[in-house]
Amino acid sequence: MAEAFVGKWKLVESENFDEYMKAIGVGLMTRKLGASVKPVMDVTVNNGKWSIVSVSTFKTINMDFELDKEFDETTPDGRQMKSTITLTPDGKLVQQQRKVKDGDKDSVLTRYVEGNKLITVCESQGVTCKRIYEKVE
Repeated sequence: MAEAFVGKWKLVESENFDEYMKAIGVGLMTRKLGASVKPVMDVTVNNGKWSIVSVSTFKTINMDFELDKEFDETTPDGRQMKSTITLTPDGKLVQQQRKVKDGDKDSVLTRYVEGNKLITVCESQGVTCKRIYEKVE
């Protein structure tokens, strides 16, 4: 199932992303910048070690992890989180982001592949957004 995620994916559509960023406490200027970029996400898996590198004109974010093992994550907006990612039996990558500092917000990010699209659903504080990527490689 991991093979379905491997490759390069370009963001082509976002639904409700600004509301999601507001819910997790992202400031106005960062939200405007975040909404304007179209990152390319490169997913690799090697001997059980996953790497998701998101590259945009704003910044490059590298997330290296192993399934079911907690790791430290710095989000694109600079929050420090504790994350655990699992692969569900139906082929979804589910990421639990837990806050480290008071004032930050927990999130759940669910990634799945449908045809040549990788869909990321982000949820926090009762707000849901969907980000759709198309495979470029």
